[in-house]
Amino acid sequence: MTQFSVLDLVTVREGSDVSEALADAAALAQTAEKVGYKRFWVAEHHGSPGIAGGATSVVLAHIGHATRTIRVGSGGVMLPNHNPFVIAEQFGTLDALFPGRIDLGLGRAPGAGQVLAQALRKDLHRAAEYFPQDVVELRALLTGDLELPIMATPGLGAKVEMWMLGSSLFGAQLAARLGMPYAFASHFAPAHLDAALEAYRTQFRPSEYLDKPHLMAAMTMIAAETDHEAETLASSHEQAFVRLRSGDPGRLPPPIPEYRATLPMQAQAMLESLSTAAAVGSPRTVAERVERFIARTNADEIIFSGATYDPAARRRSLELAMERIAA
Repeated sequence: MTQFSVLDLVTVREGSDVSEALADAAALAQTAEKVGYKRFWVAEHHGSPGIAGGATSVVLAHIGHATRTIRVGSGGVMLPNHNPFVIAEQFGTLDALFPGRIDLGLGRAPGAGQVLAQALRKDLHRAAEYFPQDVVELRALLTGDLELPIMATPGLGAKVEMWMLGSSLFGAQLAARLGMPYAFASHFAPAHLDAALEAYRTQFRPSEYLDKPHLMAAMTMIAAETDHEAETLASSHEQAFVRLRSGDPGRLPPPIPEYRATLPMQAQAMLESLSTAAAVGSPRTVAERVERFIARTNADEIIFSGATYDPAARRRSLELAMERIAA
């Protein structure tokens, strides 16, 4: 049976601030827990005034304290920005605080442009080349399956569930080779979805941590009482995406009815290309589109992304969707 989870970017709205964004994220996680979602993930992004999840492990501690049972984790930590030892300590600490609830999703992208490399004083291109070795080292720091010259404390022995994230074939092939569960970012890279899933499943090698492929796929999901209401709510997310792709990221703007009709054809086509991994509409519409997506991917889990300007609208969206898809 397919399970459902939530991906949150800790969105900062126009007219709001980071403190409110963090409070909104905690309230969203509490709603997700209450209505039966399995996981609540936060993604590492940098240099965007509209996203407050950059200090991912700190945000996860905040979410963990606001909840009791839902799994919390990274979707993901961009490992080239860090070193494996520090991440092992951070997530070992999280596991000690919230035993049996911590996920560690790992990505290879830096989460921002070249200016981030300068800010971090790192050669991120070179660091990305070492990503496979760093994943193996990080896993060993947590599990002790390789002899390393130093022990991570906290870290060693932590029951952290490690995931590989990706939006291309690289992550799929690496997850398969290492015998890890795999999460594909189809909500913003749907063109590579089918090829990545095929590569992961056909190349998967069982490991002592996972005996068969386990796949999560991401969707943009916004539910409301009617299709028109949901589409209007989704226009905030769409505006933010268009601005990001245009090199002008900012805080999440208020919704605009019939927003797509105001865009040039190129921008409309860009948004339309994402619709194959999106479910926006009434509960019935959302359930139908989620069902079609599951039939296409045969995913073990679906994780829902998508932001609304009114935080209460997204909380209600999670409730409406789960009421229908779990029926």
